[in-house]
Amino acid sequence: MHQSPTASSQHEESKRSLDSHLGSPEKPSKIARTEDSSDEERSDNPLNMNPNPRIQRYLVAVEYIGTRFSGSQKQPNCRTIVGVLEDAFQKFVGQPVSIFCSSRTDAGVHALSNVCHVDVERISKRKPGEVLPPHEPGVVRRAVNHFLQKNEGDITVIDVCCVPANFHARFKAQERTYFYRLLSGPEPLSTFEKDRVWHVPEVLDLAAMQKACQILVGHHDFSSFRAAGCQAKSPIRTLDELHVAEVVSTPYFPSILEREQNTYTKQDASSVDIEQPLEISIPHHHKVAESSVAGQEFGQRRRHRSFVITARARSFLYHQVRLLVGVLKSVGTGNLTTADVERILDAKTVTAASPMAPACGLYLGNVKYELP
Repeated sequence: MHQSPTASSQHEESKRSLDSHLGSPEKPSKIARTEDSSDEERSDNPLNMNPNPRIQRYLVAVEYIGTRFSGSQKQPNCRTIVGVLEDAFQKFVGQPVSIFCSSRTDAGVHALSNVCHVDVERISKRKPGEVLPPHEPGVVRRAVNHFLQKNEGDITVIDVCCVPANFHARFKAQERTYFYRLLSGPEPLSTFEKDRVWHVPEVLDLAAMQKACQILVGHHDFSSFRAAGCQAKSPIRTLDELHVAEVVSTPYFPSILEREQNTYTKQDASSVDIEQPLEISIPHHHKVAESSVAGQEFGQRRRHRSFVITARARSFLYHQVRLLVGVLKSVGTGNLTTADVERILDAKTVTAASPMAPACGLYLGNVKYELP
């Protein structure tokens, strides 16, 4: 059949677009250097649309300990988040699937909730070729977790929901929240905290760190907090929140005194309103630390001071959070002042920043969406 010049032009344009989208085999290694994308992708892009109406797209939230993973993005001959998830899904549905993550995490970085999407066509195993109704989200979560737990057990699906075929986990994300954990004090790091936190032997000045946060939060050129190799088109980002708080050190177990203070009798129990949560007073961490030093019993560990840095934004540059934490830690130890922080921000070069914080203390906390 003769094809009009207009139709032919549209066909060639579509082919070029598809070729550009797929890229060469070498491209993924470069893409992996962008922590979070800020570039919009149109939700009605045909490349995002599922051409098969019998395929269901699921949004999947996962938590994981990143210590034994070589990052989230799939890599040859490496154990990755995407690779492990794809293997588990394939064992569940009986055919290969492709996983797309909302946020890329480096080797050693953990996640309380990273989100991805996957397309699944439910085909009958008894009658090959027969397409069945999509699985319920709860079935998907339980089945995939069954296969994940047969692996190392360091990744778990925590939530699943059905989304439209054009819903993209990465480009539909409205906000991302990262947490960074630091322990301060001269005591050796607890075995329970190995690879889960950054241990800083020096004392940290919380007030100074909080003042530095006020300088860095907001809309800035974050070139000084952008690692070499970042593929983002612009270093401009809006940091909606940067906050430092001192929290109770974990794992937390109450002392004898604390247990006595929180013990109530049967008579007290009869008067408790079951509709209201029981308020349990947790002493300030300084009091715990002081009591553990004075009159320290043999065999009891002295606790560190524990800090959590929270960074929240729509998207981040490559290694931006870890570079921010590196500067805040230097402020906390007294190696930098708030004036130095302003100078580093204005320098617009990563060479001006402090050494980057290690991956082990970083946690992707949450990815926010407006679900349909």
